[in-house]
Amino acid sequence: MLKSLVRLVLGTAVLVGGGAGALGEDEPWRFTSWRPVAGNPVFRGTGEDTWDRLIRERGFILPDGDGFTLWYTGYNPERPRGMALGRATSPDGKVWRRDPGKPIFAKSWVEDLCVVRVDGTFQMFAEGRGDVAHRLSSTDGVSWTDHGSLDVRKVDGSPIGPGSFGTPTAWYEDGVWHLFYERRDDAIWLATSRDLKVWTNVKDEPVLARGPEPFDRAAVAVNQVVRRDGFYYLFYHALADPAVRVWTTNVARSRDLVRWEKFPGNPIIGDNCSSAVLVTTPDGDRLYTMHPDVKVFEPAD
Repeated sequence: MLKSLVRLVLGTAVLVGGGAGALGEDEPWRFTSWRPVAGNPVFRGTGEDTWDRLIRERGFILPDGDGFTLWYTGYNPERPRGMALGRATSPDGKVWRRDPGKPIFAKSWVEDLCVVRVDGTFQMFAEGRGDVAHRLSSTDGVSWTDHGSLDVRKVDGSPIGPGSFGTPTAWYEDGVWHLFYERRDDAIWLATSRDLKVWTNVKDEPVLARGPEPFDRAAVAVNQVVRRDGFYYLFYHALADPAVRVWTTNVARSRDLVRWEKFPGNPIIGDNCSSAVLVTTPDGDRLYTMHPDVKVFEPAD
């Protein structure tokens, strides 16, 4: 039985991205204490000779009418297709029914995905082959169009350096798209766009770096941004030791999306449960970890 690894800890948060002291001062943290529900995991690969024998990395869940929709990455090591996009639905967020037969999108590599719905259109940001982020869109969540790799530039307008940039996480507010991305899991950068075509770094230095805290000194990658009680909260997964591949779920918060403080009691969930997504349900908040399977956590307080 997984156990909640976090309790509210008194102390000074670590500020990342400039300045000194804690952004939140004495205000209490949200989203720091979770317990697993009975019946975990609630979704996993089929374990059979199907295209989605296994699932991996971050899937994404959104409320949909009276139920929920899950988009996930499926693959089969015995098949050469690579990473494809699947879909499952649920009336309660705990019992899931996958779309039968085949993936809903397999024209290009789709992995580690984030979905945001704006003005009736689903925008998906995902890793492509080589951990290069790309964007897809859909009006119904089933049929998707791939718009190609993201064009991310430095503050001066020149392209960012060659190499991978992955785990794309999007936040939309006041007509501006905000994109968090990692490079080799070393740190997190932030770029913005108004047209979903050209993305420009807010600054060319990371807004969230790994370490020096022991819980994330080896690797970091953002999974989701939410807003609550005047703060932006950022769920991210991390490694403490590169030789021990046990991922954890962590949280940070910010007033402006640029300067972040890490919760001093991180990790909030351990036991190799990572790629977390917060979903608000009629029964309250739930935190879903997506890798290596889908588990549900409810507030422990």
